[in-house]
Amino acid sequence: MLVVDKPSGPTSHDVVDRVRRELGQRRVGHTGTLDPFATGVLPVCVGMATRLARFFTDGEKAYRATVRLGFATTTDDLTGEPLHEPRAVAVDDEGLRAACAALVGTFPQVPPAFSAKRVGGRRLYDLARAGRPVEREAVRVTVHAFDVLARDGDRLDVAVRCGPGTYVRALARDLGEALGTGAHLTALRRTHSGGFGLDAAVPLDALDPERLVPMEALLPDWPGVAVNARGREAVRHGRDLTPDLAEAWPPDAPHVRLLDEAGRLVAVAVPRPASAPGSGLEFPAALHPDIVFER
Repeated sequence: MLVVDKPSGPTSHDVVDRVRRELGQRRVGHTGTLDPFATGVLPVCVGMATRLARFFTDGEKAYRATVRLGFATTTDDLTGEPLHEPRAVAVDDEGLRAACAALVGTFPQVPPAFSAKRVGGRRLYDLARAGRPVEREAVRVTVHAFDVLARDGDRLDVAVRCGPGTYVRALARDLGEALGTGAHLTALRRTHSGGFGLDAAVPLDALDPERLVPMEALLPDWPGVAVNARGREAVRHGRDLTPDLAEAWPPDAPHVRLLDEAGRLVAVAVPRPASAPGSGLEFPAALHPDIVFER
C-alpha cells in the first residue's frame, strides 16, 4: 500500500496512473475516489494488495471542509454554476448547531447530480453533462460527526467523520437547504481513510517506494494467526485450516490474517464454527481461506 497525499487538480485515476508509472507496477488501484478539487489521503493498493482493496474502501473516513452559505451550485461544490441568486445569511449559532446535528446519524442521502453513481448503467456525471438529468435514488449513509470548527461570515470550517459512500458536498448542500440559504463546498481535504492518516501520506510529486506499507502491516486490527508448515501448504491449496495446523486459535472475528513463520501474510481467512453437537454432521472449527497470496 502506498498512501498518497493527493493534490487538488488530478483525478483519483490520474493518481493511480502516476503510481503505476513511478513504481513500474501494472496492478494498482485506489480505495475510494476523491473529487479532482479535493486533497488528502488516498490509499493506493499495489500488486497483490489490490485484492484487499474492498476492505479499505468500506472503512471510516474523516475530512476537513469549507462550506460557503448563500447559494447552491449544480455540482454542490465550487466547480459548478450557481442555482440561484445569493441569499442573505442570517443564521444564529443555535440554529446552525441544530442543522448540523440533524446531519449526524444514518439516513438516506441523494447523491450529487455530478457524481460517479450509476443509473441505468450510466454515470450520473455523464448524464448531467449530456443535459439528461435523471431522478437520483437516495442511498443510506452514516455520518458519525459533523462539527463546525470556525465561522467567518458566510463560510464555515467543518470536520466530518463518516462511513463509506457519503458525499461531503451533499452534506453541504443539505445543510444549506435546512438553513434556507443554500450552500456548497469550497474546499475538501481527507485526513483519514482506511486506517491511514496524513502522517502516513507522501506527496504525489515525491512518490517514494521506501514508503510502501508492506502486506503484513495492513489490516492490523484483524487477528493474526501463525500457521505451521503443514498449515501453509493447506492454505496454498485452498483447504480449510484446522486448529492443529495453527499456532493459536483466534478470537471471534469476521476475518483473520494468516501469517507464515516469518510473519508474512499468506492469506485472509473467514472463521467457520464447528458443527453443533447432535447435528449429525461432524466437522471441527476451521478458517476458510478467502484470499490466498501464496501459490
